[in-house]
Amino acid sequence: MPVYLDNAATSFPKPGAVIEAASRALETVGASPGRGAHRLAREAMAIVSDCRQKAAAILGVKDPDRIIFTKNATESINVVLKGWLRPADRVLYSAMEHNSVVRPLSRLESMGVKIEMIPCSSSGTLDLGALKEMLRAETRLVVMVHVSNVNGALMPVEDVAEMCGRAKVPLFLDAAQSAGLQPIQAEELGIGMIACSGHKALLGPPGVGILYVRPGLEVLPLIEGGTGSRSEEREQPELCPDRYESGTPNLPGLAGLGEGIGYILETGMNRILDHELGLARYLENELWQIPSVRVFEPETRGSGTISFVVEGMNPSDTGSILDQAFDIAVRTGLHCAPLAHRTLGAFPEGTVRVSPGFSTIVEDIEHFLNALRWIVARRG
Repeated sequence: MPVYLDNAATSFPKPGAVIEAASRALETVGASPGRGAHRLAREAMAIVSDCRQKAAAILGVKDPDRIIFTKNATESINVVLKGWLRPADRVLYSAMEHNSVVRPLSRLESMGVKIEMIPCSSSGTLDLGALKEMLRAETRLVVMVHVSNVNGALMPVEDVAEMCGRAKVPLFLDAAQSAGLQPIQAEELGIGMIACSGHKALLGPPGVGILYVRPGLEVLPLIEGGTGSRSEEREQPELCPDRYESGTPNLPGLAGLGEGIGYILETGMNRILDHELGLARYLENELWQIPSVRVFEPETRGSGTISFVVEGMNPSDTGSILDQAFDIAVRTGLHCAPLAHRTLGAFPEGTVRVSPGFSTIVEDIEHFLNALRWIVARRG
């Protein structure tokens, strides 16, 4: 059996209920939600509504209609950045952001949007003092990753949300790595927008994402078209979530996502987080004991994701040996986050990333550690 340690990319294996729900949606429901009055269409709509309610609950949102379904966190991020920012607007973003933030901002910069980077320490910690000074100037948006996909660094969301609230600047939180692991209280903290991945810590299938937009924020839709509502009107409906959900929803994906979130709510997020952090602490401590291994340790850890390098070895070579000789799945390289790697001092080769999940056991970690010790002892 392979040892899967790439849960920061996508969680695996999925809970049985997720697989069963996605299969049932295809095998016995099959209809388009919101596109008919017949029984199967109503049943499909009930699946979507159930998932929306669970997503609202896990994000601390009272009105489920503020939850918008997309195909992934990247789409959610593009909706906000391209629907909220205009030429001459100023946006702040952290030095630990993923390309899903950096690339759209680069495009917008070429169209006249002013982008400025909030510095972070070499461990990935946000410089709150710098942010305070930067917020003195007129700012349209602050974008911040919640938990780094490179080294698991946890950002100070409460502090940043308070600072943004005082400055009357919306905070846009990239929760791709944190939703399902870290508690998020969107309304209590006054967060403006949140983007989530459905297939990572929320345990759903690929092809589903979540976007939350606070009431009163005028974010223009990225895609317009059929919504199943107000079809007699030429213009896109203004009501949420229809305004942002043109086209047929991913029913099997949302069925699985609903069960994934249900699994988290039933199991307890704290239990899942404690399990992953416990494995990460053990793994981190053991890695430091292996000669020539450097760990990119965060000041505050928000997930089980760990990045390291073996001195004198390209990370891709380390990962290839782990895969081919030991059947261990890890991620190597820049993890679509070259900015974060520059901040951590791991650019341009990147790192080996190990990300346990809730189904990972201590024996999996031991197998990985023994394999890495073997590799280090025999490296050229």
